Amino acid sequence: MAIIDDAALDQIFRTARSYNGYTDQPVSTEDLHAIWDLMKWGPTATNQLPARFVWCASDAAKEKLAVCCSDSNADKVRKAPVTVIIAMDRDFHHYLPELFPHVDARPWFAKEEVRAESAFRNSTLQGAYFLIAARALGFDTGPMSGFDGKAVDAAFFADTPNVTTNFIATLGHGDPSTVYGRLPRPAFEKFNTLA
Repeated sequence: MAIIDDAALDQIFRTARSYNGYTDQPVSTEDLHAIWDLMKWGPTATNQLPARFVWCASDAAKEKLAVCCSDSNADKVRKAPVTVIIAMDRDFHHYLPELFPHVDARPWFAKEEVRAESAFRNSTLQGAYFLIAARALGFDTGPMSGFDGKAVDAAFFADTPNVTTNFIATLGHGDPSTVYGRLPRPAFEKFNTLA
């Protein structure tokens, strides 16, 4: 496999930032489909794909989400072109015959606590793939906590209690004036052990 060039590595990782605000440049429905069509290829255990995405693009949806957020995050949600709720479906195993047809893997996830742990881990992976795919396609993101998960669940997933919120992220074309200076990233030795 070839190494991608430095410009691409910069765009995805080294110079990419988490944005607090965006320009007026819109994000279209076609753009959202393009992000999904790239990020869906990221690996998850047994191809379970437990993440469920709500793309809050309308003013009504953004306001519905904003009231569940801290004051500073509520403002970000209202002003961003799109804010994405990355949620997790603890009943993902029902889709495994379609997504993992090699063997019936549903019994592997018979226990609710096993499904909950797997849904959290793999939806988090999918959320990271979303960030990378968006950056690869020329968009900026602002992943965040700072919201009431139970309130988000009540507002968006009341009819599907098996689906709960993991995290949220704004999406658009970032305004460079809304980011702080680059924060430190340590050398390998600081947080890694070679065993």
